[in-house]
Amino acid sequence: MKRKICIATGTRADWGLLSGIARALNARSDVELQIIATNMHLSERYGGTWREIERDGLRITRRVPMASDTDTPRGTVTAMSECMAGMAQAFDELRPDLLLILGDRYEMLATASAALIFRIPIAHIAGGAVSRGAYDESIRHAITKMSHIHLTETEEYRRRVIQLGENPRLVINTGAIGVYNIMHTDYIPREELEKEIGTAIPEKSLLATFHPATLDSVAPRVQCENLLAALDLHPDYKTIFTYPNNDTDGKVIIGLIEDYARRHPDRCAVYPSLGMRRYLSALRCVAAVVGNSSSGIVEVPSMGIPTLNIGIRQEGRTAADSVVNCGVSEEEISRGLDIALSEEMREKARHTVNPYYRPDTLEKIVKAVTETPLEGITIKPFYDLKQ
Repeated sequence: MKRKICIATGTRADWGLLSGIARALNARSDVELQIIATNMHLSERYGGTWREIERDGLRITRRVPMASDTDTPRGTVTAMSECMAGMAQAFDELRPDLLLILGDRYEMLATASAALIFRIPIAHIAGGAVSRGAYDESIRHAITKMSHIHLTETEEYRRRVIQLGENPRLVINTGAIGVYNIMHTDYIPREELEKEIGTAIPEKSLLATFHPATLDSVAPRVQCENLLAALDLHPDYKTIFTYPNNDTDGKVIIGLIEDYARRHPDRCAVYPSLGMRRYLSALRCVAAVVGNSSSGIVEVPSMGIPTLNIGIRQEGRTAADSVVNCGVSEEEISRGLDIALSEEMREKARHTVNPYYRPDTLEKIVKAVTETPLEGITIKPFYDLKQ
């Protein structure tokens, strides 16, 4: 009998990580794959990235629309309620044996909450991480407590999930699927990529993604303005921006970077989404990554280039030596750019060891979600650490 495994995805970022897993599951004769697309995937403002799922040769089983006006706390909570209601209808119709979700987004909290009530076992990717500057951390730990199979990115994160009371037998250090994807991507050559995205990518280029740090006392507008002012102090570098997530104040950042690109068309380009293959291909062309995305911490070190990580959004995450941390003022960001772009740091990045790498990540994830016995798994005793 086939195991019905449902993957829920809400953004270009999580699909970029989940897509290889989805293809591997879809190729198995003992799996019936279901895919639920929600949130940013269904928004044309953010690139209508549901198309990427179909371009991967996979079928979207259900679409769960939710409000796109998430620029305020009220809007975000309202969207979460819509997502939860839509997931309830989807689960009632699909009745999956297992739900596979990734990370720490508010739509995944709504999804996990609905699955909990439906008594659907949850396999959770990327639990145990710490990112103190955003409410994503609390969401991530909450999803851990609602989940039953835990697929962590490092051994440190595995220990933290066990510390949260989860059964060690069901907590598996798989390494980061994003790093595995980097090692198994068919990259687009620079010239072809430039044609596809309609802009040149000179060697002196930066790839930037800047999200709202939802727990920071410094407003996202101020932080983004400081980033743009710091980029003005490095006018010999071109910056390629991708949109932030649709978190609170995300539209503020979009407005600022779009205006900046209009004023500096020769050294700035903005894209709602590049998609995984184009994003990873762009990493091979640029000098460094700038912003506060988890990608800069987890995946980028395996590309052999530096990351400038700005502010507190990712504070606490395990990071490679190629990651440079800085504050959010114009001066701090500019100094951080100087360090990240120095020959010393670029040489260090070429030889850095990525703590998120494991050679068998995909195999471990697929094995866990297809072979772990599910009978009785939703009844979870709290695992107490021995004193």
